Formats: sequence, C-alpha cells, structure tokens
Amino acid sequence: MLCLLTAGCSKQKGIAELEEGNAVYYWRTDLRLDSTERAFLKQYHINKVYCRYFDVVMSDSLGPMPNATLRFSDTLPQNIELIPTVFIVENCMHQKPEGLAKKLVDRIVQMNETNDIKGVKEIQIDCDYTARSRMHYYAFLEEVRKEAKAHGMRLSTTIRLHQLSMKVPPVDYGVLMLYNTGHPMKFMERNPILDMRDVAPYLRHLEGYDLPLAAAYPVFLWHRIIHGVDIDHVATAEEILKVKNAVEKERPELKRAILTYDLETDNINRYKPETYEKIYSH
Repeated sequence: MLCLLTAGCSKQKGIAELEEGNAVYYWRTDLRLDSTERAFLKQYHINKVYCRYFDVVMSDSLGPMPNATLRFSDTLPQNIELIPTVFIVENCMHQKPEGLAKKLVDRIVQMNETNDIKGVKEIQIDCDYTARSRMHYYAFLEEVRKEAKAHGMRLSTTIRLHQLSMKVPPVDYGVLMLYNTGHPMKFMERNPILDMRDVAPYLRHLEGYDLPLAAAYPVFLWHRIIHGVDIDHVATAEEILKVKNAVEKERPELKRAILTYDLETDNINRYKPETYEKIYSH
C-alpha cells in the first residue's frame, strides 16, 4: 500500500525507531550514584540515562561558551545507555552561532573518549527556544545532526508545551517536557512545576505534532526564598498521573518512552513506589 502522506509516513517510521522504555534525566555536575539511585534504576527497568554533560551560556566577549561541565566519578550500570545532553541558554540562539555545532559535538566525543564511555548512540539538546530564536536554533540543530551522524549518533531535543504550536525541529525525536508548565511568579495561584490547567490549552496540538515524542514528568522539589519565607513546590502524584492520562489520551505514543526528571535520592524517596510504577506504566 502506497502512503500518500509523506509527513505521516516519516512520523510512523520515527515512532518505530523510538524504542519503548523507561529513562531518567541526570542533572548534577558529578556523575556519582548511591545505592538508592542504583536500586531505582534496576527496580524500574531504566534503560537510558539522559546525562547533562555541560551547559552552553552566552559570554559577552566570547559568545556561546561551555559551563558547568560534568565530572565522571562513577559509571552507569551495564546495559544502561548513556545519552549526552547539553542545555543551551536561549539567548545563545539570538544570532547564528557560527561553528558551535562542530565544537559541541567534538567536545562530547572528547569527553566520551577521555572517560572511556563507549557505545554512545545519541545526543540530546535542551533549549527553551522561542519565536525569536527558533530559526537560528533549528539551523543549529541541522548542523549538530550532521556532525552527530558523522560519529554514528542521532539527535533529539526537548519540546516544551509552548513550542508545540511551532514547526517541528529537524531532529530524530523530541522529549515533551511536562514540567515547569506555570509562570514562576504565579505560584500562589497554581503550582509552577505542574498544573493540569496550564497543560490543558496545549493538548489540541499533540495529535498533529509531526515528530515522534517521548514524555518527561517531574519528580523534583523546587525550593526558593521569597521575602524571607521558604517556599517549596512539588508536583503531587495525583497531578502527575492526571497529566499523564490526559496527554496519552491525545497521543497514545507517549506511553512508549517515559522519563522522569531527575535521578536523585531525595526525589526517589519523595514518591511511593506505586506512584513510580504508574508513571512508568506503558
């Protein structure tokens, strides 16, 4: 049977290539796992760790520069795929970042070689791009994808809810970030980490978004001090599961590949095991 809708065919092919499985983000500056974290990886059959290698920040004099590079004091358990992830501050994409793609991929490859990390098959780029930065960011992603392919790696990127209304980026798949959905200054009205009322307006974009998607859910605590008062934000288990059910209803594919942000003992202990079992249910 011939497929006349090319975009639809490519999407289905991409879904087939997006392996089903459970994953986590690792977002510290030192790769070091304790016994609780190792037990979590085993208990919930985690097969991928998206590991933040470094950030890219804007320097007034030098342009985009790496910052907060990861140290490797430990290694992941065998049979868990490590995916180097780079966070890029949005203002780095306000102009064309000449040569940044090759420098970024070369730096990742060098970090892998220096720390004897083998079998890396993918790079992920995380950027909260906007209408202002989108064109430069997508051109940058095209260059990264070309450089990564030369090293046998594919490319993914994060997708925030407000980016669902934009043209899809030139990557192999995206991770839909279902956290930090609210305005941080409206914390008295809604939980800025996750609130179904903030997610709901974007659900209509999900079905027609022509890019394979995984889904990432929050398990972290957001602590800050406002006017001398300590304020903690954390998404409730009920809210996480409510959002999970809603997005999977619109986009069943989001059951295939599920992530949590991020791997850390306090986060593991924050929720009951049955909550994690429901988050990671396919």
